[in-house]
Amino acid sequence: MKYLEEFSDPELAGRLLEQIHAVTTRPWSIMEVCGGQTHSLIRHGIDQLLPAGVEMIHGPGCPVCVTPLEIIDRALEIASRPGVIFCSFGDMLRVPGSGRDLFRVKSTGADVRVVYSPLDALAIARQNPDRQVVFFGIGFETTAPANAMTVYQARRCGVRNFSLLVSHVLVPPAIAAIMESPSCRVQAFLAAGHVCSAMGTGQYPDLARRYRVPIVVTGFEPLDLLEGIRRTVMQLESGRHELDNAYPRGPCRRPGTRRPSRCCGMSSR
Repeated sequence: MKYLEEFSDPELAGRLLEQIHAVTTRPWSIMEVCGGQTHSLIRHGIDQLLPAGVEMIHGPGCPVCVTPLEIIDRALEIASRPGVIFCSFGDMLRVPGSGRDLFRVKSTGADVRVVYSPLDALAIARQNPDRQVVFFGIGFETTAPANAMTVYQARRCGVRNFSLLVSHVLVPPAIAAIMESPSCRVQAFLAAGHVCSAMGTGQYPDLARRYRVPIVVTGFEPLDLLEGIRRTVMQLESGRHELDNAYPRGPCRRPGTRRPSRCCGMSSR
């Protein structure tokens, strides 16, 4: 399968690991920003194969982890209202608010439903015109376009009983907050390729210069991550701190440039 089998080649992975071991002379702490990167690192045992001095620090790139308590409490209050169908991704149902979670609210009789996309919630709204349907729109830059498109579709179709409780966050401010923490020991970042595909990489060079940390954009397959780590360690060992794109098959563009028309089979218009 394209971009899965070819980016999981054990022979190529071995070569990249050899190069990482060969270039590493000092301990380094690297943070992978996205939870998807963390999942892949652990699933494939990459974190256990790196040199003993290279530590991977798991970053804030899980929407569940960065949704403020205030927003969760607001979601619980809305879901508890009569006449409301509250729709959410499944991973938010057990996230605790001040005293309960969405599962607890559901157990008291509230209509809380798990959906797989905001369009699923919109379909529920069309099927239940006498109920208010609220979708819990959380996440980083990659979730915002789908949520915005769903709002556009709702308006276009004249659906007036659909709304979103929104909590969108951005990666660059998260990186800045990490670097400004007094206890920070992060020396480099692996940036998420899908976020850069949505937002571009324009804000990263300034972050790399300001905090003197390498930022390397990677994908999520084993070879993506190993190549990203290799490039990161090479920068650290040579004292450089630059933005580097190790995800060339993704459209990681600068803001203001047009997305290639071949990307995802969609027109650039």
